[in-house]
Amino acid sequence: MTLLSRLEARFGRWAIPNVTIILIAGQVLLYFLHATQAGQGLDLSKIALLPSAVARGEVWRLVTFLFAPPAMSPIFVLFYWMLMFTFGSSLEQQWGAFRYNLFLLIGTLASIGASFLAYTLGYDLVAGNGFLYGTVFLAFARLFPDYTINVYFILPIRIKWLALLMWVSYGYLLLKGDWMDRLLIVASVLNYLL
Repeated sequence: MTLLSRLEARFGRWAIPNVTIILIAGQVLLYFLHATQAGQGLDLSKIALLPSAVARGEVWRLVTFLFAPPAMSPIFVLFYWMLMFTFGSSLEQQWGAFRYNLFLLIGTLASIGASFLAYTLGYDLVAGNGFLYGTVFLAFARLFPDYTINVYFILPIRIKWLALLMWVSYGYLLLKGDWMDRLLIVASVLNYLL
């Protein structure tokens, strides 16, 4: 019995089913709370993972940064959520709820660890969830390389080519990005490799 199977046997009952739907629902709620009441909406900087704020006692940021919506126009954010649902629910269906939860948990803990490592090195930067959710896309592309997305509803592109493009962009950011980007890429790819 592998380590993962033993962990699943012991802790599997605590797995959160449909965790992708929960993450998307939280993002949708915060996106609309932020967009409404022109200027009086929710301040998204209050939920971002900022190590100095966590050190001051704002510990909710360790969880709420997962629900930070992407900064996109409404039409693009809708497609983002549709793709995130497709990728996340497919991974959960393929692996099971426990293994998918563990995948996200490892990525989340690695992102938090990278954020605090940067903080101890003197960089107090906001750590986003984009790289973490990028690994969900990469894992989906690894399992379903021939899945096709129709760009602009016309141009069919296999997901493996988009994943290759993402790997190239990660490599470029490792070379040219700032320290926070580098640490978050390494942290997020950690769960993919595991």
